[in-house]
Amino acid sequence: MPEVQVNGIQLHYDEQGSGEPMLLIMGLATQMIAWPPPMLDALQAKGFRVIRFDNRDIGLSTKTDAPRPRRKDVLAAAASARFAKSDYLLSDMADDAAGLLDALGIDSAHVVGVSMGGMIAQELTIRHPEKVRSLTSIMSNTGNRRQGRPATTFLPALRRSMMAPPAETLDQAVDMGVLAWRQISGPQFDEQEIRSLVRAAVERDPDPIGRVRQLLAINASPDRTPALRKVTAPTLVIHGLLDRLVTPSGGMATAKAVPGSRLLMFPDMAHDLPRGRIPEIVDAITANAARAGQAAPAAASA
Repeated sequence: MPEVQVNGIQLHYDEQGSGEPMLLIMGLATQMIAWPPPMLDALQAKGFRVIRFDNRDIGLSTKTDAPRPRRKDVLAAAASARFAKSDYLLSDMADDAAGLLDALGIDSAHVVGVSMGGMIAQELTIRHPEKVRSLTSIMSNTGNRRQGRPATTFLPALRRSMMAPPAETLDQAVDMGVLAWRQISGPQFDEQEIRSLVRAAVERDPDPIGRVRQLLAINASPDRTPALRKVTAPTLVIHGLLDRLVTPSGGMATAKAVPGSRLLMFPDMAHDLPRGRIPEIVDAITANAARAGQAAPAAASA
């Protein structure tokens, strides 16, 4: 699998298809292999050059060389932004994404992010507006802690999952991963499919500490709402009404913040990409990309 050096780190990436570039940014503790193959194939069939990558601290990309975060620091960061300390911020991860586009010789791309990836995609659009033809933010939020917070009933499970000690065996790690996916997914959860995905992810990256570092980056990053009000890229916001990890108010706040954005919410979607909804999601992303039209920088030469 190819890799590039950007922003002082190595990023592993993959691409398929040809046409207008579309950069996919995955979420917290989740590797690029989590993008559903039917979604990748459908986007390619729509005429996009689909690029995905492992964020820093996950998968095959660079891991932070620093002391492991302490449990008390993680809990303090979750309680208040004042106590949140991180080795990097979401803005640094957005610069990673911008660097990947530069390394691939891409002036601008359509950008799609899910969960933390949506936060990174928003930061990319804010910090490097010339690089973003269109923005799709899925099951994410603006960084305002009053909106898109985990459901109160879900917080204990979330804390147990994030702070769990490393598994002692591969099978135990897979079981823990499947349980975490089940807790955030909606009614279309496919255990066999997720078990296969989790096993592949654990084999690629057996040390889960990256998820804690990424969580600290989220908690330490500022509210993006004021900057989102200045975004001019065509923007689509997608959210599930069943989402307990990033509750629907996060998506609604994002759509409200970005002028001219469009909001699409699914009643049977939680914090996942339901296979039955992928055709609609891909059609919506494609329609949003089309809104960029000829105004997108370098659209004819990419």
